[in-house]
Amino acid sequence: MQKTSFLAAIAASATLLAAQPALAQYTGPGAQGMAVSVQDILDNPVDDQRVILRGHLVRQVSDDKYLFSDGQKEIRVEIDRKRFPAQSIDEKTRVEIVGEVEKDFLESPEIDVEVMRVVE
Repeated sequence: MQKTSFLAAIAASATLLAAQPALAQYTGPGAQGMAVSVQDILDNPVDDQRVILRGHLVRQVSDDKYLFSDGQKEIRVEIDRKRFPAQSIDEKTRVEIVGEVEKDFLESPEIDVEVMRVVE
C-alpha cells in the first residue's frame, strides 16, 4: 500500500515539474536575443539561437524537413514526427514553432523545431 502511494506521489511531482514554464534566461551583456522573424535569422544566423515563429508549412521537402514561411521569407525547418500536434496540418494551417537555429558550415540556416502548435 505504501509503495502505491509513493509511486503516485512521484508521478504527481513529475507532472507538476513538467507543467512548469521554461526557466528564465540570461539577458545581460552579450546575451543573444530571440529571433521572431525568418528575415532576422537569414540576415544574421546564430547557431543555437532560440526562435519563436508563426506562419505556415509551405511544403514538405524530405521525410522530416519542411519549408516554413512567416509570410515574408521562407526557411527550411526540421520537425520530428512526434512534434506534430494531433490534428492534421496543411499549407493553410497557421502554426507556431519554437526551436533553435542550426547553422552548419557552408549550409543555409535551418530551424530545429522542438515545439509546434496550431494557432488561430
